[in-house]
Amino acid sequence: MQIKADLHVHTTYSKDSLITPKDLIYYAKKRGLNAVAVTDHNQLEGAWKIAKETDFLVIPGMEISSADGHITALNIKELIPRGLSAVETVERIHRAGGVAIACHPYVLFKGCLRDNVCATFDAIEVINARAFPYKRSMKKAEEAAEHFKLSRVAGTDAHYGPQIGYGYTAIEAAEPTVEAIAKAIVDGHCQPFGQPVPAFINLTQQMLRLKRMAKKFSHT
Repeated sequence: MQIKADLHVHTTYSKDSLITPKDLIYYAKKRGLNAVAVTDHNQLEGAWKIAKETDFLVIPGMEISSADGHITALNIKELIPRGLSAVETVERIHRAGGVAIACHPYVLFKGCLRDNVCATFDAIEVINARAFPYKRSMKKAEEAAEHFKLSRVAGTDAHYGPQIGYGYTAIEAAEPTVEAIAKAIVDGHCQPFGQPVPAFINLTQQMLRLKRMAKKFSHT
């Protein structure tokens, strides 16, 4: 069966995200998704908590700040430490039974991997709907996927509910489970789709973040 999933979403368990668990499910359904990966920064607790509290298919994961750039891990049950090399991080993800994805490897300002993408990854985020520059980063990611023979996936890197689903992956999985989705990605039974998040949505996110920061500062 086909699973339509945004494989890169941050919730309020990430300090820089505005997406509550309720927002996560609401906007995922609104965008026609039937699964979503929660990939908060360097922590896993929120992803598993949300997955257990909803009937919607949530893929637990995390975005790891390796010493060489950011790496997304899906279908893991243990925390992967930050600060290791990209190679060590991928090894840890595999030992934990997870899927290692090179996320936004060629964008600006996001801790990208660039030359540290290698064949030990399972997949590469070819489309990141909030990438800048969008077309150039997508082209370079496509070239890397071809060179290293990696599966191609997409995600939004959403930090604000209305951003969810602008980048998504169509996955041909044997059944609607996290394990089946993970296997399908590793086996290359997936295809990335997406478009850039409209500028006004990103601008709204930034305005809301600044408002939240100002409110927090005023209470300190």
